[in-house]
Amino acid sequence: MGAEAGGGDPRKTPWEAGAGGPREAAAEAVHRVRLYAAVASGGFRRYATYGTATAAGVFTNTVFGFVLAYTFIALWDERPHLGGYDQGQALAFIWVSQSLLAAAALLGGGFQEELQERIRTGDVAVDLYRPADLQSWWLAADLGRAGFQLLGRGLVPVLVGALAFPVALPADPVRWLLFLPAVLLALVVSFAVRFLLGLAAFWLMDGAGINMVAGLVSIFCSGMLLPLSVFPGGFGDVIRVLPWAAMLQVPVDVLLGKGAGAGGAVRALAFQAGWALALLGAGRLLQSAATRKVVVQGG
Repeated sequence: MGAEAGGGDPRKTPWEAGAGGPREAAAEAVHRVRLYAAVASGGFRRYATYGTATAAGVFTNTVFGFVLAYTFIALWDERPHLGGYDQGQALAFIWVSQSLLAAAALLGGGFQEELQERIRTGDVAVDLYRPADLQSWWLAADLGRAGFQLLGRGLVPVLVGALAFPVALPADPVRWLLFLPAVLLALVVSFAVRFLLGLAAFWLMDGAGINMVAGLVSIFCSGMLLPLSVFPGGFGDVIRVLPWAAMLQVPVDVLLGKGAGAGGAVRALAFQAGWALALLGAGRLLQSAATRKVVVQGG
């Protein structure tokens, strides 16, 4: 059956809310910051309860890291400085990438399947009439999930890899400081892509196919298997400017100091920020289109 989502919209974002003066606007902003902080905290706690799944994920990431590490050692023995990395940097690329896989949900495990299911069943109507913006709500929850995955599944593989292999992690604290916003932007870009996938269920009603395609694209276009700088010619030029590069390749390169010093890091962060803004904007437009007329199945 069809249901119209019309009338006044209580789900305004902070920049849309409250023209009642600066004091009211400030109070509204504080309220929303507290709300989304609570949502993020809830996302963190929710995934922290899955101890067995987290341990299994750590084991999987570590084993996959070992497989890739020995593959890279053989490859870099034959082709030293392949893609502009020496062997130690290539090994660092592997293990830092492993720490980001679950956080960026490059192999699934994010929120989009849950959102697609809520759209399919009609439960999304509850989300749409919360006094909170749909996109911001899911972003906060996903950042909370990602925060736990970085700590729960990301640290151990990096430590194991650093102990088992001659990993060339940087000693310069500036690189680590630049790595932090690069990771945050990577998570936002990842969310923005998956939010679009989730909203696609308003029209497709089943997200399995599009999720599978997106997963395959993530594997090959993020740098998960090989650094994207390895790919030559026009294909390499194209793949390095896609949003998936911003999720994995770019933050690792920022940490490893690839690019022309601080200027290269700034350009990398600007690249990520550009994709984040563009994709979040696309998500907001798609959300507006979807909520103008919601088609509910099974509810």
